[in-house]
Amino acid sequence: MNTSEYSDFKAGLLDQVSVLRANIRSGTHTSTTSGTAHSLVQGNVVILPADWANDFLLYCQSNPVACPLIGVSQIGNPALPGLGRDLDIRTDIPEYQVFRNGERAETLTDIRDVWRNDFVTFVLGCSFSFEDALIRAGLSIRNVEHGQNVSMYRSGITTQSAGRFHGNMVVSMRPFKAADAIRAIQITTRLPNAHGAPVHIGDPALIGITDIHTPDFGDAVTIGSDELPVFWACGVTPQVALENARPPIAITHVPGKMLLTERLNEELAVL
Repeated sequence: MNTSEYSDFKAGLLDQVSVLRANIRSGTHTSTTSGTAHSLVQGNVVILPADWANDFLLYCQSNPVACPLIGVSQIGNPALPGLGRDLDIRTDIPEYQVFRNGERAETLTDIRDVWRNDFVTFVLGCSFSFEDALIRAGLSIRNVEHGQNVSMYRSGITTQSAGRFHGNMVVSMRPFKAADAIRAIQITTRLPNAHGAPVHIGDPALIGITDIHTPDFGDAVTIGSDELPVFWACGVTPQVALENARPPIAITHVPGKMLLTERLNEELAVL
């Protein structure tokens, strides 16, 4: 693809995401973003008061697989120009989760009424970005095929504590036949900013998951008798750390309902 073709390709993608973002802002799209915004980076979001931001930044830096940081806002500024031209973090996520003192207090589709001038927004890479790469490589993604949210589980894998933040990793799961699982490892290893390679393959009990058919977040998907569950680190991990740290207020995305950026997945890939 030459420079002109690349520019036209990206312009077409941005037109598509502009329409989808408009639907999110208006409240007409409140469902999962899995399988949408093909080729564009999606992001997990954590919004915190400024006096909690340094601790959380250290937590991300200490746990880059679960919390691959791709964007941080200025204090009080809802824009993230490095990720989108007219992006407004207060309106551009299908559904938000508001935490108060570590408790999941409410969900909203617009956070302008609870926005504060001391908020800092963190955007973390998301596995939905590598789903696109897997699909383009010819692999089948069960949750995308069925129009479902991905299955996510609280695992027994510990993260490295930083300041007030600590907790176990949340993982997302996609089933594959063995040969496809190997191909998925090869592809996702090139995308460390979207969690990179899997953290576990096979027996879920080995990472503390007692019932693979009952995810803690998202939807349950069918796992064939000839398939292996493949687990990646998940950007819902910070939500567990928020529960433990108990800041007076924090806002995240609802699991599976991500921020759509204007960055191509390839721009964050390791060649």
